[in-house]
Amino acid sequence: MRRQFYQALWRDLRVTWPLLWGLLTVQAGTGIVIAWLEGWRLTDGLYFAFVTGLTIGYGDFAPTGQVTRTLAVGIGFLGILVTGLVAALGVRALQAAATLDPPPPTQ
Repeated sequence: MRRQFYQALWRDLRVTWPLLWGLLTVQAGTGIVIAWLEGWRLTDGLYFAFVTGLTIGYGDFAPTGQVTRTLAVGIGFLGILVTGLVAALGVRALQAAATLDPPPPTQ
């Protein structure tokens, strides 16, 4: 069953990869823009983008400008889309694996 899960996950990931890659690229690019506008290091901007996108938000970096705060909200929405897409791929792979390997009959 594990093998079928990974095969289905890989198949679906190959199909949705352009969308997932685009969302992650926009998220990283927005983090770089925020870092530039706030005067942070590039790595700090990327870290902020992905921590915010995963809705963890440790609070160690916080944008102060109106534009950068608005961009941070956009990163949050992008993160929700990425998380939802990855979760949907996992559920779909589980469903595909479960239908390929039916449970044994009960007596």
